[in-house]
Amino acid sequence: MGHESAGKVGGAGLVILDRDGVINEDSEGYIKSPDEFVPIPGSLSAIARLNHAGYRVVVVSNQSGIARGLFSVETLHRIHDKLHRLLASVGGKVDAIVYCPHGPEENCSCRKPAPGMLRDVAARLGVSLAGVPAVGDAARDLEAARAVGAEPVLVRTGKGERTLAALGEAPAVPVYADLASFVDAWLTGPAEE
Repeated sequence: MGHESAGKVGGAGLVILDRDGVINEDSEGYIKSPDEFVPIPGSLSAIARLNHAGYRVVVVSNQSGIARGLFSVETLHRIHDKLHRLLASVGGKVDAIVYCPHGPEENCSCRKPAPGMLRDVAARLGVSLAGVPAVGDAARDLEAARAVGAEPVLVRTGKGERTLAALGEAPAVPVYADLASFVDAWLTGPAEE
């Protein structure tokens, strides 16, 4: 399991995000270079809004392209450097990025749907993930969130439409058009009566 940190993590709440298909456009051929990292419209400003509301944001991402020899850890760090720069340009940041470099055949405990990366986040931050929103676009993201008591949230971007179709007519998770729509709803909160 790999870790990248943007300094001390502190503050009020926490939101966990998958990367590909949630923050940036996904690709069946993997995101193999900084040039291929293209933010989904509204995602970076959504993260900045979470930051300004006092939320810590942690990215948790399977990156099996490393095990498959498609890109190196150094290239992944350059991709994440681009994410950090783009976020800074809109006043946002992610507090940490946790990634699994393993392929599916390695049967590691960190690759989603296994909850290892999420457990690592909880241990490193010294928090319970109960009720913490974990936003993803794939069933494996939702399964990992459920395994640690986090609140799974599905976005329709990336693999989200396919995931939603597989869940059927009454998905047991909240569904949003994209990360920006989720953040709008999350920061607004339930209507008071």
